[in-house]
Amino acid sequence: MFDIGASEVLMVAIVAIVVIGPKDMPAALRTAGRWIGKMRRMSNHFRSGIDAMVREAELEEMERKWREQNEAIMKASPQLPSMEASPDRIAHPGAEDMQAPSGAAVAPEAGDEGEAPVRQAELQLPPPPP
Repeated sequence: MFDIGASEVLMVAIVAIVVIGPKDMPAALRTAGRWIGKMRRMSNHFRSGIDAMVREAELEEMERKWREQNEAIMKASPQLPSMEASPDRIAHPGAEDMQAPSGAAVAPEAGDEGEAPVRQAELQLPPPPP
């Protein structure tokens, strides 16, 4: 980070021993450690605040893009048929291609009144495994 080499650290240590003295060196190192710890905590707090602001800005940008794409899709796609037009039946693509199996009777719709219920054909299933 600061690009300090081993020879520079040795020079600082020698000057510190000469200026502070060997007797007061442990107390000076503890004080320096506390200051370094405070600086690290402050830098981490600052960095986390900046990261939070960047994340919020990215989220706002993504929400704006999502809204724009959603509006474009809503304008481009046709609206679904309203449920008021035919509440009993909903149109499904390809529904007219689907047919009941041969020989099978179809049960009446729930809305059909006055018709006798018709039994559905029994399915030919294999016996359960032993």
